[in-house]
Amino acid sequence: MKFDSFVRLLMPKEERFRELLAEDTKNLVKAVRVFETIATSSSLEDRRVRAVELKAIEHEGDAITKQIFLALNSTFITPFDRDDIREIATHLDDILDYIESVAQLFVVFELSESPAALRQFAFVLKEMADEIDRITSLIWNLADEQKIQAGTVRVSELENQADTLYTSVIGELFKTGGNPIEIMKWREVYEGLESACDACKDYTDAIGNVVIKNA
Repeated sequence: MKFDSFVRLLMPKEERFRELLAEDTKNLVKAVRVFETIATSSSLEDRRVRAVELKAIEHEGDAITKQIFLALNSTFITPFDRDDIREIATHLDDILDYIESVAQLFVVFELSESPAALRQFAFVLKEMADEIDRITSLIWNLADEQKIQAGTVRVSELENQADTLYTSVIGELFKTGGNPIEIMKWREVYEGLESACDACKDYTDAIGNVVIKNA
């Protein structure tokens, strides 16, 4: 057994999960920052490079998720309900998967444009990821329940903004009557971004359930 694995095994159970979830949320924040660079770039070559970088971050997220599941399988007593921890980790994985998939679409579809709606989605996702990172760090002390609740409300507000943005941009795409192929490409991009925002809301809903159960 590697030394770092041995040390992790000896850590208090709450600290093991706290450390892993912190790694996971910070990895998400890093991924969203890279996606923001992709969204604001008008260079297809730059997007290709950043998409590779984002793919590596997504792989790191997968590895962290696997560690969380392994910890669940090897830990008799967990700080929160086992299924809740599994759900939290799964939602984080989903968010990152959606974002990485959208990044790949820019490469596959050879999209170099940076429309305002795309940049707005990137901003919303950045705000959501920052809130997710912040409230996840608070769940280990339920005296911070009000701060956690405020964070979940903020994510809900951002998700509503994303829904409104999605409806607006899809309507605009079809109203302009442009190239049907290009319309379909961008619709797939925006659908992926809306799904990422929905997954952020699902994550904070799961966090809210943890707080209610353990208050």
